[in-house]
Amino acid sequence: MKNVARYHREIPQRYRLEAGKCTNCGYIAFPPRLICPKCKSKKFETIRLSDEGKILTYTIIRVSAEQFSKQTPFAVGIIELNDGVRLTTQIVDTDLNNIEIGKKVKIVFRKVQEDGKAGILCYGYKAVLV
Repeated sequence: MKNVARYHREIPQRYRLEAGKCTNCGYIAFPPRLICPKCKSKKFETIRLSDEGKILTYTIIRVSAEQFSKQTPFAVGIIELNDGVRLTTQIVDTDLNNIEIGKKVKIVFRKVQEDGKAGILCYGYKAVLV
């Protein structure tokens, strides 16, 4: 079980919003890729993404997988960060009626779930309204 927790800690994009920026055409890949989908280059530099953006769309989850059942209902949205990258994440710390398309959000680091009987904590990013 120790390896599972270490595996999750060693995924930089999960914790630091790191992406790969193609040094040939400037395409930003999140999560990072080995080959640029635009120009087929294999050369990327690591960049840190903006932690601010806006809600493009969202949905309210009322029936969820067992590990999230105590959190229902909750919102999940597609967020477009200020640098154009889109990601899917939970929208937290607000009344569900306050969530609207176009609202500004900030990406924060939070506990996502406990995994298995050992209770391994998994962390990642979530969005909060600004």
